[in-house]
Amino acid sequence: MAKDLFHQSVKTALIKDGWTITHDPLYLNIAEVEIYIDIGAEQLFAAEKDKNKIAVEVKTFLNPSAISEFHTVLGQCLNYRLALKLEDSDLLLYLAIPDTAWNTFFRREFAKLAIAEYQLKLIIFDVSEEVIVQWYP
Repeated sequence: MAKDLFHQSVKTALIKDGWTITHDPLYLNIAEVEIYIDIGAEQLFAAEKDKNKIAVEVKTFLNPSAISEFHTVLGQCLNYRLALKLEDSDLLLYLAIPDTAWNTFFRREFAKLAIAEYQLKLIIFDVSEEVIVQWYP
């Protein structure tokens, strides 16, 4: 399985943000289909004695056609979310995107409407600094 160009940057950013990487990749076998989500991670909140658990799909958005890449990524995220639901997983799915994509393509009205309609959760990261810039929403 090929890893995304920014896979390691996102992993490093999650670790810097206090997350423990639990899966790299996260493997699911659901309804006769094998699925590999890029990263599984958890974060312990001592005050609550509880854990947040996430699955993260990393994308570059370096394709010359951002809308074409978005169509593919959206379908992938919807399928991954279904697989996690069928697995009865407590993992929340996030799409990790570089801040350059967030500041360009994802500022367009269509992208905003799609994010709202499909309730996508995003991690916006800085590739060069390997840090999380924003969790959205």
